[in-house]
Amino acid sequence: MQTLLSIARVIDAVNGRIGRFAAWLVLLMVLIGAYNALGRYIGRYIGQNLTLTSFNEMQWYLFAIIFLMCAGWTLERDGHVRVDIAYGRAGPRTQAWIDLAGSILFLIPFCLLIIWLSRGFVGQSIAILEQSPDPGGLPRWPIKLAIPVAFGLLALQGVAQAIKAAAVLTGDLDRHRPPASGPGQEI
Repeated sequence: MQTLLSIARVIDAVNGRIGRFAAWLVLLMVLIGAYNALGRYIGRYIGQNLTLTSFNEMQWYLFAIIFLMCAGWTLERDGHVRVDIAYGRAGPRTQAWIDLAGSILFLIPFCLLIIWLSRGFVGQSIAILEQSPDPGGLPRWPIKLAIPVAFGLLALQGVAQAIKAAAVLTGDLDRHRPPASGPGQEI
């Protein structure tokens, strides 16, 4: 079990690094959005187009990358929305059973399904080096490639969560989640 927990820690670390990097992209996205808004209003005032199609698309791409690439990190940090009917009142072993079953029966198969279903349109997009149809637009294939990559990372995090839940059940881990440390959350 210690080997599996080591693998889970590596997966946690990889998703953590990717998630933290993607979270910093929020600043870039906000700056691009501010430029787009200011350029639009100032451009109307002076009668010039100061916005660029590539900046508009870059803002959309950054939002998608942030959302997709932070999914595994958010799962590791227990930040996803949960329908909490009995989970919150359950003990650690019952929570571990719920997490183990949820990961194996729902999360991992769903991620694999999305990867499988996206392979055709992602492969075609890469093969033709798909571009935006708008003048001055960005390539589309990188953002489409982010879909299976992100779901692959999420599936790996599901494996890590399942390992930690199993470790709780075998007694090799006291708890399967680090305490959350965000606004309004107890440490």
